[in-house]
Amino acid sequence: ESPGKHSGPVWQIKWVDRDRLTGEEHGEMLVSISTDGRITRWSIRKGFECSDLMRLKRISNKKEIKDRKLDIKRSHEGLISRFSGGLSFDFYPKDTNIYFAVTSYLTGTEDGHIHKCSCSYNEQYLESYFGHMGPVYKVIWSPYLPDAFLSCSGDWSVKLWNQEKPKAIHSFQSSKEAVNDICWSPISATTFACVRDRAIEVWDLNVSTLDPIIVTHPSGYAKLSSVAFSCNSECLLVGDSDGHVTIYLLKNIPQPPESHVEILRKLMNPQTIATVIEETEKS
Repeated sequence: ESPGKHSGPVWQIKWVDRDRLTGEEHGEMLVSISTDGRITRWSIRKGFECSDLMRLKRISNKKEIKDRKLDIKRSHEGLISRFSGGLSFDFYPKDTNIYFAVTSYLTGTEDGHIHKCSCSYNEQYLESYFGHMGPVYKVIWSPYLPDAFLSCSGDWSVKLWNQEKPKAIHSFQSSKEAVNDICWSPISATTFACVRDRAIEVWDLNVSTLDPIIVTHPSGYAKLSSVAFSCNSECLLVGDSDGHVTIYLLKNIPQPPESHVEILRKLMNPQTIATVIEETEKS
C-alpha cells in the first residue's frame, strides 16, 4: 500500500508512455485521477511510488464569480472545497505538435469545467473550457483531428470542442438523462457512441447534428455506465451498474465517405456547420 494513495474514489486509470510524461525513460507509467482533486502518476521501479501531476484547483468562470459576489458571506465554504474532484483525463494522441504531445492532457471535473494541463508545469492550467452545467464524466480526444475532443456530462449533453477555443463548437442533446460515457468510432471521424442512464446512442455528424442515428433502450433497471467500440468488428460493448457487459451488433451503419475527416474539420468551424449539413442532404 502506497503512503500517497488517493483519499477519494478513483474514477479513471490509464497506462501512458513514460517519455510522454517525463522525457527521461521509455516504457509505461500508470496515471490515475480521483475525486480528492489529484492526478497522480505511479511507478513500480522502486516500490510503489507516486507523485502528483496536478492538484485540480477550483476556479470560476465570469458568471460564477458574479454569482459568488452576491453571497460573499459563504467564503469559508470556498476554503473547504478549494480543490475540484477529478473524474476523467485523456492525453493528447498525436505527435504533430511535439510540445503538446509530450506534456499536455485534458481533465474533466465535478465543477463542469475542462482543463488543459502540462505534465512539466503543475502550478496552473494551460487553458480552461467552460460550458457544461454539471459534472464532466468523460473527455476524449479525436483519433482523427488533433484539435478536436468530445466531453459528456451530467447536464444531459455531449459537446464537441476545438482546443483552440474556450467554448464548445457544438452541443448534442437528445433526452433529459445524464451522459455517462462516450467513445469515438475507430473507422469514422464523424461517428461516436454514448450511454445515458437508460439509453445507448450512436451519432453520425455526417448524417445529422440534431439526432442520433441509433437509439436503443435496454430492458432492465441497470444504469448504463460505459461504452466502447470494437476495433475489428461492427460491435458496441456496453457496461452497466449490475456488473454486466453486453455486446451489441451494429446494423445498417453507413460507411464513412472518403472525406469523413474533412467533414469533421469543417464541423469544427461553426460558420460551416450549416453548409456541411446542406451539402450532405443534397448528396
